[in-house]
Amino acid sequence: MNQPIFQSAAARPVSRRSLLAAGLGSAAVAMTPGQAWAGTGPRAKHVVLLAWDGFDPAYLDLVETPHLSELARRGSLGTTTGCFPSITNTSWATVATGAWPQTHLNTPYFLDPSTGRAVSQSRTLEAESIAEAVTAAGGTVASVQFFIVQNHGTVYGDPRGLYLQPGGPSSTRIDLAIDILNGRPVRSGSQMVTVEEPPTLLAVYCDELDARGHQEGAESANMPGVLATLDSHLGRLVQATKDVGIYGETAFVVLGDHGMTTFTRGFGRLALTALSSAGFTPEFVSPGSAPLPETDVAMVVGGVASVHLLGAARTVDGVSRAKAALESVPHVQRVYNRAGLDAFHASPLLGDLVAEPVAGWSFALDDPDGPRGYHGRTGEMQAALLLAGRGVRRTVPPLQARHVDVAPTIAALLGIAPPAQAEGRVLAEALHHQIVGD
Repeated sequence: MNQPIFQSAAARPVSRRSLLAAGLGSAAVAMTPGQAWAGTGPRAKHVVLLAWDGFDPAYLDLVETPHLSELARRGSLGTTTGCFPSITNTSWATVATGAWPQTHLNTPYFLDPSTGRAVSQSRTLEAESIAEAVTAAGGTVASVQFFIVQNHGTVYGDPRGLYLQPGGPSSTRIDLAIDILNGRPVRSGSQMVTVEEPPTLLAVYCDELDARGHQEGAESANMPGVLATLDSHLGRLVQATKDVGIYGETAFVVLGDHGMTTFTRGFGRLALTALSSAGFTPEFVSPGSAPLPETDVAMVVGGVASVHLLGAARTVDGVSRAKAALESVPHVQRVYNRAGLDAFHASPLLGDLVAEPVAGWSFALDDPDGPRGYHGRTGEMQAALLLAGRGVRRTVPPLQARHVDVAPTIAALLGIAPPAQAEGRVLAEALHHQIVGD
């Protein structure tokens, strides 16, 4: 595909459980950079991507979401399985690139060998993003705080690949997205920018579900209200596409990056004791800090613990002993060695081991003062996924959708090549199109 393909443009309630349980599929279909989608059905001219951080599928049973349900009648509502560890930035990097963490290298909560210090999260992206794929094909992109594509297809001040980071509540972000659709000036960094035509890809990031879950736990009594508010904002954004005349040619993708689990207990001291009894000098290392000189097992925690053996302890026997010590702690669900992490296509920058806690327990040294939420474990890898609108088949949910499949599927909806390093498949069973070669 050598030439830009884009030109400037012009019921009954849905049963959540039945939608999430449904599954119609076909054999996996992969796209290569020399292929595009064409043919048997309508192609979208625009894609609206709503990224709802922490959109656990279980939340769908908490409250009626009329706008989400209305969209689902033009497509499907199901789930997507993410990456491990199921941490925000790494998960969105996987969504945005269609590549696994072992390829895009966005790595959460690990000990950086280049600095010797613990890292929390970053915007590292060593793979092409869907935003870059769209602009390379001649399209335009606007990102309202979908931060993972900043400087990867979107920047401050560029109306063809525009990035905004207003902060604040989702209402503010949706207001700005509506302004963009209507060609009204918006603040991008220090500049006021006008996007003359509705962008090919409009991405909006909202994080209230995740924030509420961390503060109060997944079962918070406030969670239904948060989801209802997000649904109302979704309705406003959909209405804006109608107002500017692009609703009929727009595909909608709404998804989360991970789920959420409540914890009430901490067992970090037991983990330290078990490692000490095995002959190690262990330490939990906070992001930004370096291990003490005597530390030979450094653990960096973000839901799960990335376990790094240091110095003379980093031997085959040392890794084996550390694994056995952690597995002896009853509140550790599983400990993954490098072979286990490779099976997840996890980042090679993670530790020699990664330990995940039993649900309800965390690596915290002490119990929290009330219910709190976390993610990172395999138990939080699933998130909700909606596909709807132009180019999407009605009531045909994709089969075993994964985060790596989202960017290739968006590319397919738009009829462009996927991001260069994409490793996922097109969710062909949910679309009207067929694959064609170059």
